[in-house]
Amino acid sequence: MIDDELLTLRNLGKTSAQWLHATGIHSRDELHRHGPVGAYCAVRDRGFRASKALMFAIAGALEGVHWNELDPNYKQQLLEQLRERQADR
Repeated sequence: MIDDELLTLRNLGKTSAQWLHATGIHSRDELHRHGPVGAYCAVRDRGFRASKALMFAIAGALEGVHWNELDPNYKQQLLEQLRERQADR
């Protein structure tokens, strides 16, 4: 895992990177294609007990900021997207 691109992203540690790998996400580009909500849902769908903090961590990783520094409105948008996605299931 030394050459793990996901581990170079802010907010993502070994466990979150392993969860993402288990869903088939191995790079920043793949993470970007899935988006924070899609990647989070993929992790949860694989049976991992990730909290919504993972979704915010992914969003922060894609923005290059600590997840606590994300705009509160953006976090609300992510939560709304997640609710919509879960309602469609």
